[in-house]
Amino acid sequence: MIGTDAEEEVVGMRYPRKESVSRGRTGGERHHWVDVWTFCTLLAVILLMAACTTAPITGRRQIMLVGEAQETALGVQAYREVLSKEPLTRDPEAYEPVQRIARRLEAVADRPDFRWEVNVIKNDKTINAFALPGGKIAVYTGIFPVAQTEAGLAIILGHEIGHAIARHGAERMSQHLGAQVVGQALSIGVQGNPYGNMIMAAYGLGAQVGVLLPYSRVQESEADRIGLILAAKAGYDPRVAIDVWQRMASLPGRRSPEFLSTHPHPETRIDDIKRFLPQAMAEYRPHSDPGHTPLPSPQAIRGPR
Repeated sequence: MIGTDAEEEVVGMRYPRKESVSRGRTGGERHHWVDVWTFCTLLAVILLMAACTTAPITGRRQIMLVGEAQETALGVQAYREVLSKEPLTRDPEAYEPVQRIARRLEAVADRPDFRWEVNVIKNDKTINAFALPGGKIAVYTGIFPVAQTEAGLAIILGHEIGHAIARHGAERMSQHLGAQVVGQALSIGVQGNPYGNMIMAAYGLGAQVGVLLPYSRVQESEADRIGLILAAKAGYDPRVAIDVWQRMASLPGRRSPEFLSTHPHPETRIDDIKRFLPQAMAEYRPHSDPGHTPLPSPQAIRGPR
């Protein structure tokens, strides 16, 4: 999903040296800790081996503990909730180009099982678009000035569809489930240990910063890469992406440090896109409609009657 990260503050923590933690332990206590860490390690390996899939286009291995049927049902539910609260527009000035772009991207997404649905939300202040599992797409009119042209919006929607076809939502849920299972196992192991609370706090911070946030950045970058390929296959020049993401980067708002951010920093993102462009250009097949048509200004789009 397009958007800025909320600021986060992480309180610094001091960790005891390993020697001080282990000093004075009996052989039975040390054996207990070996058992706990062995169990957690084996549990993590089992999770990795039991539910691995492969992301489209990139071939990245993923952990999936959530089935596609459940993921799609959750996506449809979330989509209906959003649409029930937001003003939809059928103004052809906005609705028709969004539908046209989406149809071309859907045709190359290789997901005939998706029941695609596209809506335009008349909200000029929200700079956003999203694609949920099952092919449920929404575009806010506030993102039109960033996209500027139909080709620019194709880059953004390609990114969002990339999230959906790579099942990033289900992957994130699976990562959280795995972290919870390992965390619960660890909490059992530290019962009665004087450093138990500190160890669990350190685990929680480590799981968030060391695993969950980096995975989110990997997913964002992967969605960029998939989106470029989809846009190129649909006949939009993928080189447009550089200008689109530069305009996105120029939006006002403070950034979190990259290691505490769920999105790559704009400079990192643009550098990565430049690396992805040769692969995208190899897939580029110019279309009779290259998408140079400007999008309407949000203020000119009529809202719901």
